[in-house]
Amino acid sequence: QVRPLFYLSLSDLFLGMCWLTGALLYSTSTSKQDLICYNLQATGQIFYVASFLYTVNYTWHLYMDLKMKYSQNLHRMPPQVVDYASCIGRIATISSSLIPFLLMVPVFCLGNSSSCYQNFSQKHGCLLMHTEIAVPTTEPQTLSGSVCRVMHFYGIGVFLISFLISFIAILVILSQARGLYKRFVNSTGFLGDQQWAMIKMVEQRVIFYPIAFFCCWAPAVLLGILKLTVSTNSKIYMALLILQALTAASQGLLNCIVYGWTQHVFLSLKRNACRDVDTQTPLLRSQKKFYASTHPTGPPDAEGSTSTLL
Repeated sequence: QVRPLFYLSLSDLFLGMCWLTGALLYSTSTSKQDLICYNLQATGQIFYVASFLYTVNYTWHLYMDLKMKYSQNLHRMPPQVVDYASCIGRIATISSSLIPFLLMVPVFCLGNSSSCYQNFSQKHGCLLMHTEIAVPTTEPQTLSGSVCRVMHFYGIGVFLISFLISFIAILVILSQARGLYKRFVNSTGFLGDQQWAMIKMVEQRVIFYPIAFFCCWAPAVLLGILKLTVSTNSKIYMALLILQALTAASQGLLNCIVYGWTQHVFLSLKRNACRDVDTQTPLLRSQKKFYASTHPTGPPDAEGSTSTLL
C-alpha cells in the first residue's frame, strides 16, 4: 500500500507545482504567456484526473490486500493467484497515469492547432480551473472557434465525470473492504482486543478517507458546474476559485492527517489492551484463555497478519 500512496502524493505534488507556476505567471508578464497558460491548464487537468484515479487505486489495493489475506487463511491461495493479483495492481497503477494523459491529448492537439489560447482572457488565464472565454457567443462562430468551445466543455466534462465515477468507486470499495475485514476477523475464532482495535481503525478510515476526498474536490466540482450554468464574473465563482486553490492540492496532506490520526488511535487502543492484560489477576487471565480455547481457532499466523494489514 506504500506504492499507491506514493503515486497519489506524487500526483498531488505535481498539481501543486502547476498551481505555483500559474501563480507566478499570473503576477509576471512573459512572451507567449497565453500559450503557456493554456497548456498549463491542460497539464493541471491531467493531474486532477490522475489524483482521482490514484485515490481509487489506493482503495482498490487496500481491498485486494485484505481479500487475499482472507482467502489465504481459508483456502490456501496458490502463488499463481497472488502473482495474478499483483500483475493487475501494476496494470491499474500504470493505467492511472496513462488514462488522464490520453483523455487530454485532444485538448493539447486540437487546442494548439486551432490557437484556442487566443480565445481565453489573459487576465486570469494562468489560474487553474479559470478558462474564461473572451469571444462573445453572439458573434458568428468560425470552425476554429467551434473546436475551441468543444474542447472547453470537453475538459469540464472529463473533470466532472471522472470525479463522480471516482467518488462512487471509493465508497463502494471501502464499504466492501470494511465488510470483508469483519468476516476475516470473525473467521479466526476468538476476537481479541487488538483485533477490535483494528476493526475500529478500518471503520474510521472508511468514513474519513471519502470525507477528505470530497472536501478537497467539492469546490472544484462546484466550480466546473458553475462554468456551465452561470457567468464566470459572479462573486460565488470567484469565491469558489479561491477556495479550490486552497483545497485541490491539499488531498495528500489530508490523507497523511487521516492516516496518522487513525494509526495513533490504533496504537493507543493496543497499548490500553496490553495494559489491561498486565493488570489482570492470574485467575482472570486463566478464565480468558479458557474461553478463547473453546472457540475454533484459525491458522497460527492469522492474527499476526491482520496486525500489519493497514
